[in-house]
Amino acid sequence: MAGRPLQRFEVVGTQQLAPHMVRVLLEGSDFGTFVPSSFTDSYVKLVFVPSDVDVAGLPRPLTLDSFAGLPPQKRPSVRTITVRKVDAAARRIALDIVVHGEHGVAGAWAATAQPGQVIYLMGPGGAYTPDPAADWHLLAGDESALPAIATALEALPPNAIGKAFIEVAGPEDQIPLTAPESVQVNWVYRGGRADMVSDDRAGDFAPLVEAVTTTLWLPGQVHAFVHGEAQAVMHNLRPYIRKERGVDKKWASSISGYWRRGRTEETFRQWKKELAEAEAGSR
Repeated sequence: MAGRPLQRFEVVGTQQLAPHMVRVLLEGSDFGTFVPSSFTDSYVKLVFVPSDVDVAGLPRPLTLDSFAGLPPQKRPSVRTITVRKVDAAARRIALDIVVHGEHGVAGAWAATAQPGQVIYLMGPGGAYTPDPAADWHLLAGDESALPAIATALEALPPNAIGKAFIEVAGPEDQIPLTAPESVQVNWVYRGGRADMVSDDRAGDFAPLVEAVTTTLWLPGQVHAFVHGEAQAVMHNLRPYIRKERGVDKKWASSISGYWRRGRTEETFRQWKKELAEAEAGSR
């Protein structure tokens, strides 16, 4: 990741989609090097450069390695964000970002972003697109997975069958979604912000876990996309789908945590690495 070129974009507008979701629109001369992904979970790495760093004086081509000689506090923070839409004709990228007031890096930036602000990004990446060969589709996640779920729902053929479960704070955080007639969209309310709700409404006890594990399992081959808070997804929903429901990895490869309560993205990446190593060692 460190050696990948950084692409320069500017904020051209924002839209408050819901109390905890802001859409940020980006345009830039580097759009020509941005190759839109065909995956519905397409994502970019947003690179937040401290305002007192003179980017013009850094080694070219500009990559994360360009900042290596700076003190730690002057190096960028990197956050992973799903791409909601790409308008190639307008050379514009839309990012839907979860905001929790002044908390976090990406959310705080999205909440106050102004036209003309510069942001650097790397990507896009991605791995999942709904497989038309599946008999039905299971999409589940919290707000962090909502942009990818929304994109996947739009990509499904009109005759698709499935269920989507989206956990949010409350009814005020619902946003309009486009889905085939036979795909049931279920909004699940936890009763508060994801990072502040009490422990009896999070992790092992997240309402999303109960919603998915108690729903009627449809017949035939399922294709699953499940992302969100790591404890809920990795320790509850993934074992349920893979082991209890016996879904082969081919059809359940896109199940992972996007974030973890009480951790920054940097410490979360380390946690995921340690978890993967532990799982590999237990095989």
